Amino acid sequence: MTTPALIPHYVAGRLLSGSSERRLDVFNPATGQVCAQVALAGAAEVLAAVAAAKAAAPAWAETAPLKRARILFKFRELLEQHSRDIASLITREHGKVWSDAMGEVTRGIEIVEFACGMPQLLKTQFSDNIGGGIDNYNLRQPLGVTAGITPFNFPFMVAMWMAPLAIATGNTFILKPSERDPSCALLIADLFRQAGLPDGVFNVLQGDKEAVDGLLQHPDVAALSFVGSTPIAEYIYREGSRRGKRVQALGGAKNHMVVMPDANLEQAVDALMGAAYGSAGERCMAISVAVAVGASADRLVAALVPRVRALRIANGMDPAAEMGPLVSAAHKARVEAYIAAGVAEGARLLVDGRGLQVAGHEGGFFLGGCLFDHVEEGMKIQREEIFGPVLCIVRVPDFAAAVDLINRHEFGNGVALFTSDGHTAREFTRRIEVGMVGINVPIPVPMAWHSFGGWKRSLFGDVHAYGEEGLRFYTRYKSVMQRWPESIDEGAEFTMPVAK
Repeated sequence: MTTPALIPHYVAGRLLSGSSERRLDVFNPATGQVCAQVALAGAAEVLAAVAAAKAAAPAWAETAPLKRARILFKFRELLEQHSRDIASLITREHGKVWSDAMGEVTRGIEIVEFACGMPQLLKTQFSDNIGGGIDNYNLRQPLGVTAGITPFNFPFMVAMWMAPLAIATGNTFILKPSERDPSCALLIADLFRQAGLPDGVFNVLQGDKEAVDGLLQHPDVAALSFVGSTPIAEYIYREGSRRGKRVQALGGAKNHMVVMPDANLEQAVDALMGAAYGSAGERCMAISVAVAVGASADRLVAALVPRVRALRIANGMDPAAEMGPLVSAAHKARVEAYIAAGVAEGARLLVDGRGLQVAGHEGGFFLGGCLFDHVEEGMKIQREEIFGPVLCIVRVPDFAAAVDLINRHEFGNGVALFTSDGHTAREFTRRIEVGMVGINVPIPVPMAWHSFGGWKRSLFGDVHAYGEEGLRFYTRYKSVMQRWPESIDEGAEFTMPVAK
């Protein structure tokens, strides 16, 4: 048998297999076969990555923002040239359809484009002569060594939420990608190298919890950004914060889409199909609960059932595929356990995707689309994040009940409302306790110059990701007051300084 290729770390400009003997299989979810093995970092690899980032930090922080931006411009150009290669890596190791992977690449490149404008964004404020010949201005300065821990569902895009902004603001960065689809991180590293980024400014530390804990515990790591499940987000926020680190931890979601009786039904059904079953539901912004208001429920369900049954499910590289496999056998089993729990609790399973076999890919981790009706508040499938192709219909009598249902939920990541009434839309936008809101937009992921983040237990930390919130996360604010008097003859002052 052929030994699977090893996916290594990238430290100080070099590929590093590391001293740790721990390895983990990386699968092609469409076939169920091992396509590589990834090296899992131990203490030695964590120390090496942090040391490389720390050594590179002073010179990089002193590099002019314009010079840093020129490297990012070149990096962006290389990403465009290799976009198809990146998408193919994503599909091979994650399973999402290739067109969806290309969409992920495009959204990631948009963040790089935003980061290219950092010389303008780093401009601050200046107040001339606030009193007594004193000028007051402020600076935004880098933190030093920063790290990002990214999820399996967006191995490229989420890394771009973090690394370009950290690097553009003068920090060095360590990326700890998901061990399920780790190859994309190494291609990012190589393209940074080709763009002229100095060694040690961007590093890749492959691994699992041991690598994460190593970064949390290392005193030279100043900040950590994380995207993943709520229990891990809360753990990282708690452990990092108590060690004095700046932490931005984006957690789980249970995104609802409210369908009002006056909504355009065809548009609402199209939106639900893409938002619930795109990427096999493995998105933190996936719609997993449709809240059908009043008379909309029966019409909505009747329109959804044949659409869900007709989903084209295949290898993600198949151009005709609308949905690919789940990322792993373990995750497939987890999603199937949620489906069984929903049936046991009394929800009506109208479309059951379990047992799906894709011809020629019998070993793949495939699950067909699933649709539940008459899901009640408090059921496990309504409370918890399933992260699979499972859509739940909850019926409510009116708009107020829909808002209350969503606001009672512990998560507050994304939400959508489909309606034809402007007043209803305005009230929903103002009253809903969720961080990202779509009006007739099912997946309201903000553009690069805005910021991404939820409320409640979907976010731990004070700022959202990328955009101007990202700029604030990766810099420290400093206020400077200066005076250049011709002579000092006022003597000591023992009162609070005030403008004179």
